[in-house]
Amino acid sequence: MTKPSRLDSIKKFFPKGRKPSIQEIVREPTAGGIVYRKNDKGELEILLIQDAKDRWTIPKGHIEPGETAVAAAKREIGEEAGLKNVEMQGWLGKIHFRYRRIDKLVLMTTQIYLVKALGDTDAIKKEEWMNGIKWFNFSDAFDEIEYEDIGKLMLLAKKRIRQENL
Repeated sequence: MTKPSRLDSIKKFFPKGRKPSIQEIVREPTAGGIVYRKNDKGELEILLIQDAKDRWTIPKGHIEPGETAVAAAKREIGEEAGLKNVEMQGWLGKIHFRYRRIDKLVLMTTQIYLVKALGDTDAIKKEEWMNGIKWFNFSDAFDEIEYEDIGKLMLLAKKRIRQENL
C-alpha cells in the first residue's frame, strides 16, 4: 500500500468546489423598461421576459460605450422583445443588483424607464437565450416579477399611467 503524499494529507482541509475569492469589483451600467400597453378592454398589461433561470423580469441590458441610458433601454427592448415602435415616457428610477461572476463581484445599476408599446404589440418575439416572453395583466405581472425593486417601480409606473392618463 502506498503512503499518502504530504499534499494529499493537506487537501482534506480545503473542500472541493470552493469558490475562488473575489479578486475584482466590476461596475456594469444597464438600462431597461417597464413596457406597457392597454388591451382591447382598456386594461393595463405589462411585458415580461423569462430569463434562462426561469425568472420573470423586464427587458434590460448593458449600456454600450457612448450610449445614453434611455437609448440603451429602447435598444434593449427592441432586441429582447422585438418591439421597435415604443414611446419612452420618462425615468422611473434605478435599481441595484450584485452578483458573483467567478472571481469578480459585479455591481449592476439599472436605469428603468416607463415605456409605452405602440403599433402591433402582439408581434413580440423572444431572443434565443430566453425561456419566455408574455404580456401579463398588471396584477399577474406584479405576482410573477422576481425582483422586489422592479415590483416597486411597477407600482410607480401604474400610478404614473393613471395620474397622467397615459
